[in-house]
Amino acid sequence: MEAKELKQLASGRWKSIVTSLAPQLGLAIERLPHHVSCPVHGGVDGFRLFKDFDETGGSVCNTCGIQNDGYATLMWVNGWDFKTTHRAIHDMLLGDRANQYRPPVAPPQVVKKEVEVNVQSIRDSLNHVWKHSIPLSSSEARPARMYLANRGIRQIDYRKIDSNMIRFAPLLEYYEEGKLLNKYPAIVTMVCDSDGRPSTVHRTYITDSGTKAPIPSPKKMMRHCADNLFGAMRIAVQGNSKVLAVTEGIETALAVMGVFNVPVWAAGNAYLLENFVPPQGVDVVIYADKDRPSRQHPDGHGLSAAKLLLKRLWKEGIKASIKLPGNEIPQGMKSVDWLDVVNGNVPQAPAEKTATR
Repeated sequence: MEAKELKQLASGRWKSIVTSLAPQLGLAIERLPHHVSCPVHGGVDGFRLFKDFDETGGSVCNTCGIQNDGYATLMWVNGWDFKTTHRAIHDMLLGDRANQYRPPVAPPQVVKKEVEVNVQSIRDSLNHVWKHSIPLSSSEARPARMYLANRGIRQIDYRKIDSNMIRFAPLLEYYEEGKLLNKYPAIVTMVCDSDGRPSTVHRTYITDSGTKAPIPSPKKMMRHCADNLFGAMRIAVQGNSKVLAVTEGIETALAVMGVFNVPVWAAGNAYLLENFVPPQGVDVVIYADKDRPSRQHPDGHGLSAAKLLLKRLWKEGIKASIKLPGNEIPQGMKSVDWLDVVNGNVPQAPAEKTATR
């Protein structure tokens, strides 16, 4: 049976399938749709299953990225390839255990008014954060500038940073599992969809002395006010530049902007980089992370995502290229990004460049 047909058969049954094939997701299924610790990299509450998980099997981790469907979720969490995943799902549904399944019960319809209230609640939370933030160039934003300097980001012209997109919150609530634990300063960055509409806010909690806040999850993404999770953090003002650089992380973007003097947007992670949509009329330079290879990503997740983005942009007639750190990944490190290169954290080597068009 083809994957498309098997996905249709699995729709409405993903909870049962994943419970059997990936028991490490049991807590996430039990607490759906609330956040739990990521089953791959750990942490506290960066992972959750989609609200329609039983129909799609999709999931998202703030660090690892988005898994669109049950196939992707199982491949990611188990480190399986596509063939292994397909066979396992096939055996679950059509093998000896097929008689365990019953036709899925139609999910209860959600009242539209309740959905609208929930979306408005999310918007109110996002607006609350943004309302209490100030530009990074403000004198009161010194902790943010100290934090970036401590991270090795020193060659920044703050006038070129879009103050409508990345700002400083002098004191922002920090929650874990819905409980207010404390308040900390934070760098807040707007995430916009491909049409430029705000969808959520990324927070980096810091201290008054410019260090990372002593909390379990100092970097957090707020809830999205729309189902579309794709977007980017438009850190730099585009101006008249015909070139736009894109990175995974915010701090990497600021480092690239400071050293190479180009406007930069940050996608957020490798999966979002793969789905990045640039504005019209620009050439795109992808400053990729160099990650260690895995079974799912033999080239490393960062380069794999960059190559997929490059291929799509070429098909759309957009000039694009990839710049990859030429440095080897030092022992004890999982990856090398352009912030590491700028900081001299890895031995210097010429950047690797892919084909352009």
